Amino acid sequence: MKVCIMCGGEGTRLRPLTFGRPKPCIPIVNKPSIQHLVSHLANLGFNDVVITLGYMSESIEAALGDGSLFGVNVTYVHEKTKLGTAGSVKNAQKYLEEQPFLVVGGDHVVGLNLLEFYREHLGNDSITTIGLISIDDPTEYGIAEIDADYQIKRFKEKPSPGEIFSNLASTGMYVCDPEIFDHIPTGEKFDFARNLFPELMEQGYPLKAWLARGNWSDVGSPRSLREAERWKLQDIGFTNISGDLYIKGARILGPVQIGSSVSVAANSRVIGPVSIGAGTIIEENVVIGPYTSIGEGCIIKNSAKIFSSSIYNRVVIGSDSTVSGSIIDNDTLVGSGCNIEHDTVIGPRAVLKGGVVVHSGTRLWPEVIIPEGTVVKEHVLNEDYDTRTEGS
Repeated sequence: MKVCIMCGGEGTRLRPLTFGRPKPCIPIVNKPSIQHLVSHLANLGFNDVVITLGYMSESIEAALGDGSLFGVNVTYVHEKTKLGTAGSVKNAQKYLEEQPFLVVGGDHVVGLNLLEFYREHLGNDSITTIGLISIDDPTEYGIAEIDADYQIKRFKEKPSPGEIFSNLASTGMYVCDPEIFDHIPTGEKFDFARNLFPELMEQGYPLKAWLARGNWSDVGSPRSLREAERWKLQDIGFTNISGDLYIKGARILGPVQIGSSVSVAANSRVIGPVSIGAGTIIEENVVIGPYTSIGEGCIIKNSAKIFSSSIYNRVVIGSDSTVSGSIIDNDTLVGSGCNIEHDTVIGPRAVLKGGVVVHSGTRLWPEVIIPEGTVVKEHVLNEDYDTRTEGS
């Protein structure tokens, strides 16, 4: 079975995490999210993978290679200009025209039975079947109204208050017949939700829905990224230690994944589910709470506390500092006595000196330096980098 994975977007809504990597390569439990997606698809039998590439494509190719490590065959198709969602799939037409195929976004984190989705499409009379999922706030998605036969009666992209006739949001996952290519122009920017689906409905083509059950996220915000990582951490069913673990007078309560050459010093506590990368040092009296991932080569200093956070590679968390519900990118230094509140994103190579407080919902751009004792209440930008956070 074939699947087309769209990986063209710049991930502006997740900045500063996407300055040094494309969105599908943001780490989730210490490996690029695209690897989780391809592994899930491979386990369901989607072993012929076509990937459309745009922004920082070399990182995605490095993460997947030829696909053999995941039991799939990967074909890469590059976009010279931005073509939109449907346009990017049209650009890969020659690899997809033999049979119905699944379309997913490269930033998707899913625990859905997409094989059931594919089979549902094969059994109906629709040119395409759209995956829908019920969510509390559908204003950032396309929404659909369906009848008892799962036929879509109307569709609205990113509805405003007063326009929300359904909370069935499009997952951005579709199963398409090759006939779909006859309705997508070549070499033009063209989107599934904004252009293709309304035009097909106007022309009288039936569009069917598949109602998804389970975990799904398009990782469109730091909060949804943290939620997706929580799902993946919950999948850790047992303690797995890869290589040497140096522990003295500490306590580890699983499940945990621990890389090689990790040390945990006296009176520290690690409460799973937790993932800790190779070469990380945890000093004395540290508490690592559930739903936390820590990357490779990190140093967590005495009496620090980390709860439900994502710490990437080579990060230093100073003594007596607390990090809660936050994301901290590579090579960042957090000084002693700092408090990093929830829903915070700190970009790579930032320096927070002692006693800094970062309020919730705040983002710090790469390489910023926060002076000692500062209370950060709003985004701290770096003019050497683009400052936009809206878009893809």
